[in-house]
Amino acid sequence: MLVYVNGDSHAAAAEAVNGCATAGDDPQYKFLKRLPHPDNIRVSFGQLTADNLHGELYCDAESGASNARILRTTREYIKSNTPDLIIIGWSTWEREEWLINGEYHQISVGSKVDSDLEGPYKTWLTNIKSNQQLCESAQTDIWQLHLELEERQIPHLFFNCFSNLQVNNQKDWGSCYIGPYNQTDTYWDWCLAQGFLPTKYYHFRFDAHMAWANQLTKIINESIITK
Repeated sequence: MLVYVNGDSHAAAAEAVNGCATAGDDPQYKFLKRLPHPDNIRVSFGQLTADNLHGELYCDAESGASNARILRTTREYIKSNTPDLIIIGWSTWEREEWLINGEYHQISVGSKVDSDLEGPYKTWLTNIKSNQQLCESAQTDIWQLHLELEERQIPHLFFNCFSNLQVNNQKDWGSCYIGPYNQTDTYWDWCLAQGFLPTKYYHFRFDAHMAWANQLTKIINESIITK
């Protein structure tokens, strides 16, 4: 069974057992650049869920990823691959992906940008949309991916990592999206409710990843694989 996982630093298991957010933060793995740190990905909820399902993990997650990146890389992957299951933890709604001179940049509030991006970044901060507008746009994009996966009959499970979708027109996702409109169903709030404490940089340790993996496995076995 091939399990494909995508998302941001939470899916990349930043700080889960090693304090690095990316592999490139560790001199030993600097050549891996922004890939997840090998120590952390081994204990990520994605890897642990794949283990629970007796499957193999392919992780496309990256710390600081926008939903635009998640959508782009997921579509790129399924062009030539058909995983048995896709799990995606959606990032915060304000993040964007900018393609500049052939290089993708992940942009969010508080980003450290190169000097040549400071002007566009300040303009972006000034004109950023309201949270509801961002959520409406995100829902449209995620729904389209959901329809594409449904058409290809690829089982998938979505959840929000940090913030719920605050929209006027809610979709019927069936069992494919964990509480999209409820803040208490986000990965962040669920982990807090279980008594897990975040790190200084707002991530969770190995024990939280294990608990979330068990939760995902339960949902997958009951509602996704058997549906």
